[in-house]
Amino acid sequence: MKLDKPVPGGPCWTELGTSDLEAAKRFYADVFGWRPETDPRAEAGGYTLAHLGDAAVAALTPLFQESQPVAWNVSFAVPDVDTTVRAVREAGGSVVLEPMDVFDLGRFAVVADPGGAVFQLWQARSFAGAGLFNAPGALGWVELMTRTPDLVTAFYTTVFGWTVNASEHYTQWGIDGADFGGMVEMGDKFPHEVPSHWLPYFAVEDVEATAEASTQADGGVLMEPTSVPEGPRIAVLRDPQGAVFGIYRAGDEG
Repeated sequence: MKLDKPVPGGPCWTELGTSDLEAAKRFYADVFGWRPETDPRAEAGGYTLAHLGDAAVAALTPLFQESQPVAWNVSFAVPDVDTTVRAVREAGGSVVLEPMDVFDLGRFAVVADPGGAVFQLWQARSFAGAGLFNAPGALGWVELMTRTPDLVTAFYTTVFGWTVNASEHYTQWGIDGADFGGMVEMGDKFPHEVPSHWLPYFAVEDVEATAEASTQADGGVLMEPTSVPEGPRIAVLRDPQGAVFGIYRAGDEG
């Protein structure tokens, strides 16, 4: 990711909705060295910030409704959530959760692109988002897995004004050319029941060691460590509750 802080239109935060908060705390502490701190306020619903040093890097939360899947979610920074929600609708997307305030931290909404991939919008007030990017244990890339690449490319460029760096094998998203993520077309290798989704990638010092740590902590490895041609060394892992996330070797960003 060529962004090192939250900027309008770029990824600013990622959070896990999980069926077992305490187990998730243990797993990600083992795998990434995160220090979890759960908000003690009842109205916070168990919202837990994960820290590296003094920096908040992600959140872990209980599932807030029965239909919510166990999954990682990606948030994008916007100057005005309500305006962006209108743009989402006008561009063919849908609204999962209407805009609402989160204490004095900010305002957010949950939306979906025309291909069905769900993501979050964040309008910062006292909380801008992650305090660290691209370092071991921190968010460093976001990837859209979709079955409708042409449709969603038009959507995201319209809503966010992203730049598109497309090659024969991979499309990268950027803000004024500063790439922060990419897009993969979901082909036959993806089971039909797997929906389009956003996948966060976290930087790590050693991909093989982190994959092994996931296994030792009762997680799994969905894609074994591999080197992308002219790209980073990556793997895709699964936590014990089934949430999927990617890792890549820090320093391979190019």
